[in-house]
Amino acid sequence: MMIREATISDTAGIAKVHVDCWRTTYKNIIPAEVLERLSYEQRTELWKSNISSEDDHQVYVVENEKEEISGFVSGGPEKSGEYPPYEGEVTAIYVLKEYHSLGWGKQLFMRLLQHLSSMNIHSAIVWVLADNPARYFYEQLGAKLIVEQHLIKMGDKNLNMVAYGWEHK
Repeated sequence: MMIREATISDTAGIAKVHVDCWRTTYKNIIPAEVLERLSYEQRTELWKSNISSEDDHQVYVVENEKEEISGFVSGGPEKSGEYPPYEGEVTAIYVLKEYHSLGWGKQLFMRLLQHLSSMNIHSAIVWVLADNPARYFYEQLGAKLIVEQHLIKMGDKNLNMVAYGWEHK
């Protein structure tokens, strides 16, 4: 297992993890037609844009023993300014199901916190679907539930979002 900064050449691997994780994690939460419409090509373009962006957001990948991307995290400064004192934001963190419970998600998260700390950002927020059982991962990392209602519409379904926050040194 190795964690490193993502490059443009990683975007197809990141996209595959992103789509595959959505399809396994959000099955029975997000409408099936939304999950079926996800495409590796669309997500590859999204991640090309994210990685080539000149803002302070960063993407890190974790590779398995075959040097295949098996997870990623992204984040940077929190842009809305609506949730002080949280200055940073985790915008995505996904690890393929077969690598859960190995500590890879935690190590990815800690690497992102190091990046935020290097920018003198010592707090972070993450939004997660309320029905996502992986939300308890954040609680295990010491996050506090800070916002419990935020509706988004996916397909024909309204979904609740919750936000967790951390303060770190």
